[in-house]
Amino acid sequence: MIKASGSKNPLPPELLKQLRRIEIRTQRLANEQLSGTYSSVFKGQGLSFREVRAYLPGDDVRWIDWNVSARMSEPFVKVFVEEREMTVMLVVDASQSEQFGTRRASKARVAAEIAALCSFSAIKNNDRVGLVLATEAIEKLVPPKKGDKHVMRVIREILGHEPKYTGTNLKLALETLVKVAKRKSVAFVISDFFASGFERSLALAAAKHDVIPVMLVDPRDEELPDVGLATFEDLETGEEVVVDTGDRSVRDHYRAAMRKLRGDRDKLFKKLALDAVVVKTGESFVSPLRDLFAKRARRLRR
Repeated sequence: MIKASGSKNPLPPELLKQLRRIEIRTQRLANEQLSGTYSSVFKGQGLSFREVRAYLPGDDVRWIDWNVSARMSEPFVKVFVEEREMTVMLVVDASQSEQFGTRRASKARVAAEIAALCSFSAIKNNDRVGLVLATEAIEKLVPPKKGDKHVMRVIREILGHEPKYTGTNLKLALETLVKVAKRKSVAFVISDFFASGFERSLALAAAKHDVIPVMLVDPRDEELPDVGLATFEDLETGEEVVVDTGDRSVRDHYRAAMRKLRGDRDKLFKKLALDAVVVKTGESFVSPLRDLFAKRARRLRR
């Protein structure tokens, strides 16, 4: 066992290798694939006061500083500059279902890759990054900060965290986001969204923050394979059930139920006017984010 830089606890060598691979790949992707689009589609906090100067013809009279003008016996106006700095919050589902994955990687690994790409894009633009890691409880809170070392800590927390609980409580995670992020932030909510009862909390979070749901999907989430009698375990509750996957009606019922769940989530995101992203475990996690940024950029140009 060896220690990662800035970590209090030793990490397995294999985990550190994964961490290093994610760092190298996502830093390059942030520079090559998303360079220029991130800063153009995510806005800062508006305007901040810089100074006062003498009034010039054509200046907006609403910005006259009457106190300074009275002292100087001539009109002075306030000068504002755009405050570019932003906070990016990562709300990551760490429940047991995130350990599932039948293709390139588990959902948890894909979540770490997405978080890394978003984080490196953020710090490249001098923004801060924070983390809410949640199961049925809040497992970890990392306050927003800047810098490469901080980003590596965030990724390490996601990739190496061993949850105390197995279930999902997105309602609590979103309520925590609203409480801890005092200023308007860009919030990437990364989950398979198998939870329920979070709809109102999502609406309240979206009213305060720029919320972007990132839905993680594995092919086996949507379709059962025909393997005959099989025992399935609910990863979050531990409950087991024997299913005859050779029965076509069983497979059809499962497919229809999962499509309905996906459709309900899509309707919710559209109702709240959220730019949702679907990332599949067997496909690129970069393309959906790049497409999202491009879509937002086009919308801003209209």
